[in-house]
Amino acid sequence: MFVIGNLFIAVGNVLDILLTIYMWIIIIAALVSWVNPDPYNPIVRFLYGVTDPVLRPIRRRIGIFGGIDISPMIAILIILFLKYFLVRSLIDLGYRIR
Repeated sequence: MFVIGNLFIAVGNVLDILLTIYMWIIIIAALVSWVNPDPYNPIVRFLYGVTDPVLRPIRRRIGIFGGIDISPMIAILIILFLKYFLVRSLIDLGYRIR
């Protein structure tokens, strides 16, 4: 059973790292959007290409308040919830199975 426990711990840790990286990508994309970047820049295209599939549905549901796009903040809150609930649950489950 320790193999399955280690699997849950490993999946939880990898998921934690991926969610942290994605959170920083969202933060960087939000900061870049403030300076009106060149849309043909490969870095800008990567940032928007990676973050738009997640932020677009949030924008459609919530909208923009007074010219301020709060969808990155909502996405970051969702990521933090997943990190604190899902990742910790997976890691705790892995330690209990061990």
